[in-house]
Amino acid sequence: MARLEVRRRYTWTIFQTLEYAGEQDQVKLYNFFNALLTHIPQTANREGYSSKGPSRSSSFDNLDLEFEDESPDEEYSYDQEDKKTLRNFVIEYPYTEENITQLIEIFRKHRHFRLQPKVLADILRRSVLTLRKLPNINVVSTALSKQITVCGDLHGKFDDLLVILHKNGLPSAANPYVFNGDFVDRGKRGLEVILVLLLCLIAFPGGVYLNRGNHEDHIMNQRYGFIREVQSKYKKNHEKILKLFESVYRWLPLGTIVNNRVLIVHGGISDTTDLEMIRSLEREKYVSLLRPPLCENTTPGAEAINKVEWKQVFDILWSDPQENKGCIPNSLRGAGTYFGPDVTKKFIEENRLSYLVRSHECKPEGYEMCHDNLIITIFSASNYYEIGSNNGAYVKLMGPNLEPHFVQYMANAGRRKLNFYQRMGLVESGATKELQAQILNNRLDIEEEFAKLDPENTGKKTGNVLF
Repeated sequence: MARLEVRRRYTWTIFQTLEYAGEQDQVKLYNFFNALLTHIPQTANREGYSSKGPSRSSSFDNLDLEFEDESPDEEYSYDQEDKKTLRNFVIEYPYTEENITQLIEIFRKHRHFRLQPKVLADILRRSVLTLRKLPNINVVSTALSKQITVCGDLHGKFDDLLVILHKNGLPSAANPYVFNGDFVDRGKRGLEVILVLLLCLIAFPGGVYLNRGNHEDHIMNQRYGFIREVQSKYKKNHEKILKLFESVYRWLPLGTIVNNRVLIVHGGISDTTDLEMIRSLEREKYVSLLRPPLCENTTPGAEAINKVEWKQVFDILWSDPQENKGCIPNSLRGAGTYFGPDVTKKFIEENRLSYLVRSHECKPEGYEMCHDNLIITIFSASNYYEIGSNNGAYVKLMGPNLEPHFVQYMANAGRRKLNFYQRMGLVESGATKELQAQILNNRLDIEEEFAKLDPENTGKKTGNVLF
């Protein structure tokens, strides 16, 4: 069992290191382009590159909403009963619990089903209108519900959302949820996940609160799959639909505070996090957090304020806790900060909070507590790296003291029959394939380093080899 645990930990480290290396590459790439833009004023001042960001109406009010019809996938056929069900299904505003329940069931049974582009666009536009009315930090009270459920990253795993709604019930004012960002990317059904969440947001006032994650960002979507997913499902209309999704991202709140005692943000905090500044900034101008604000005003003071504000948002979406004291740049991800237990304690005391809930990191058990239980990490996508790699979880904050109660699960019941050794084999096999791909992608660099260590080409190298 000890050997198996060592294998599990090393496999986990491989997956996590490769995941964070990918994010670091993405951040480095856009840091490079941002540096170029800074030195090309005529490009920097174009729409989308200005320090002020696009205007409130761009990419939303001015979007031409003429959509082409999308033909169904010819290679997929439905039986007569399914055809009748799908043909008769209509979802229009005002959305009802019956509509949403029926749509969830259709999505569950028919992976190839998609809403007509006009219907999808209408949902997205109404979502933006709803989100615009919300503050930067949602304020929630459990005076009536006596509890609230917090879900972490779902990353396009629709089966996990189905498990949560089945076990915990549909959202309502009496059964409220906070979904803490990263609804899309990586998984194949991000569109279904975010659509169900947005419909619930509109249909159940006070029942759903959505926080922005670091993957609610079109630049991250380019690398991690959501753009390709929308392109494949809406071949003729994907550009307009993606523009509407950008508007949704911009207007998502940045956090939620429950009973003025528990703060819920996607990533975490830093030693400079200022809730008052976050409450007062214009969140809609941050189309992408990977594109720092470029100041048109060259006044040094104005530039500093702009960058400080951007860092506030960046830190709460990208940061991770560490065991060491203080704050340091998050070198693994290449963005955000690592914050220590002293930073957490000071932040909790200054803001009169009980503890902080965040997501952003996959955990083997679906959740983890650290910093003397002042930080809860909740991650809701099971089988994230590989089938059997991790549980998903959600946390219910209950009672007057908001005591956390964790619920774990693993989607795809058929795989639960595998024993620990079989699951371990699948996970190790997945990690090995990832490593092989990385070695092949970097073969020339690796061979060059080995050549330096073996100049006579003997094929052997004795002693310690450090890279």
